[in-house]
Amino acid sequence: MGIIKVNNIKLYANHGCLEEEAKIGSEYRIDVEVKASLRKSSKTDDLVDTVDYVHLNYIVKEEMAIRSKLLEEVAQRILNRFFRELRMIKKATVSVAKLNPPIGGNVEEVAIILTKKR
Repeated sequence: MGIIKVNNIKLYANHGCLEEEAKIGSEYRIDVEVKASLRKSSKTDDLVDTVDYVHLNYIVKEEMAIRSKLLEEVAQRILNRFFRELRMIKKATVSVAKLNPPIGGNVEEVAIILTKKR
């Protein structure tokens, strides 16, 4: 078993419960960790034998572009697509963080972390 991480994916999106968030949007940081057998790819040196991190990034970008009120819903959609489209994944964790959230204080970020297993 091995781990593939895609860290610090930075995107601008329009998630949140407030109407202002839908209009002006916010900056987000997404971190992804997937577990899969990397034994074959470590020997074959062939992309078809591993989890393509370009595909992981593509899914994150597509799902982040779909507006949601809650970050939990966004993270769950990302996980669901990982498991639907990338059959090699055994376990995945996704962290979706809203940077400088509008919560009436000096807060760097709020983050939702979800994990799913096959």
